[in-house]
Amino acid sequence: MTLSGTVVNGTIQLDANQLLPEGARVTITVEEGAAEKETLRDVLTKYAGCMKDLPPDMAEQHDHYIHGTPRR
Repeated sequence: MTLSGTVVNGTIQLDANQLLPEGARVTITVEEGAAEKETLRDVLTKYAGCMKDLPPDMAEQHDHYIHGTPRR
């Protein structure tokens, strides 16, 4: 028997008119391409720490170094 559904808030919701008896054991196979899309945070985290020659106060003074504003 093959059933289809979608994960919603961590719970599998079967497509309409697909019922299983209470307590039934199941095995789940995740289809390729069904994984979550990569977030912007995931993409940017790949680059964290890759710049080795930045000033030690770059995080605090980035406006000074990038835009030339006075140091805070």
